[in-house]
Amino acid sequence: MGSSTSRLYSALAQTLSSPVNPQICPAETDQSPDLDPADPLELLKECEEVLRDRPPRLQRPFVCSAERDSLHRPIRIMQWNILAQALGEGMDSFVRCPLEALNWAERKYLILEEILTYQPDILCLQEVDHYFDTFQPVLASLGYQSSFCPKPWSPCLDVENNNGPDGCALFFRRERFQLLNVSHLRLSAMMIKTNQVAIVVTLRCRATGRVFCVAVTHLKARSGWEVLRSAQGSDLLRNLQNITRAASTETKCGIPLLVCGDFNADPSEDVYRHFATSSLGLDSAYKRLSSDGQSEPPYTTWKIRPSGECRNTLDYVWYSQNGFTVDAVLDFPTEEQIGPNRLPSYNYPSDHLSLVCDFSFREP
Repeated sequence: MGSSTSRLYSALAQTLSSPVNPQICPAETDQSPDLDPADPLELLKECEEVLRDRPPRLQRPFVCSAERDSLHRPIRIMQWNILAQALGEGMDSFVRCPLEALNWAERKYLILEEILTYQPDILCLQEVDHYFDTFQPVLASLGYQSSFCPKPWSPCLDVENNNGPDGCALFFRRERFQLLNVSHLRLSAMMIKTNQVAIVVTLRCRATGRVFCVAVTHLKARSGWEVLRSAQGSDLLRNLQNITRAASTETKCGIPLLVCGDFNADPSEDVYRHFATSSLGLDSAYKRLSSDGQSEPPYTTWKIRPSGECRNTLDYVWYSQNGFTVDAVLDFPTEEQIGPNRLPSYNYPSDHLSLVCDFSFREP
């Protein structure tokens, strides 16, 4: 094991004893941790070594488009609600998942293994409550710049021995993109600020010079809150229109969008329809590459709680149809692969499955 990865392993092993200050402000960072540059393949091997006594990770193929003709390497984006540690252990009541499977000492390696396996250029996460002590330093050592926006009233803070508030985090590769602007949004509903947030970054692709925006959000959970989710989605769309309009004025060209999130809404809800019919010209990447071009996946989350089994499609990657083409999406594991106890489990760290999409810029 090389010295850089050994030091990285040591840093990760100590995260449980390094709690963050729950009052710390939302952060954008361009600093790397005090570690030698890490090799992602070596770190992936370390994760696999730590997890050697757990079942192997889920194997998932890509579904590819036949239309890709770009000369440039596609942009890979990952969307994932990783399950806040405090919620997984303290509040979410996964009745078929042993607490041992959720211990942070190993679960963090399962999360990193998933990220390192697909090596996204842009990573959008929800329910992040170990940003400062784990994800920011580790991913910065791998070349990512990042931004974190916590929920103002995070339920994690109600859990004993919590690690601070959970929130949204967005990471992107410094070598591929230049940060032009970042906005942290506290979403409103009926003119009232809510507990849900979003991050919007404006990036310039270093290879092509193209400018685009990426947003990550996490809307209100649970049934009975459909009207609130709809209002939050409308507020986010208004903000995206304003941000892209301002960026378009500055760059003298249209600014395409990628919007990732756990919307906590199935495709029948108003918030989904608002995004699908927005004047921003958005489409869902997974719908676009579905077998009929009209359907979302049958599930993006599958769990068992005291109230029963929940199998829903709640997570999406939206894109500007006039700015990007979808080259590939990561398929979902089968029911047999997931297993009868559903998620999370010994071999998958979250109740939500990751979404991974490859995009290319549409030629002007």
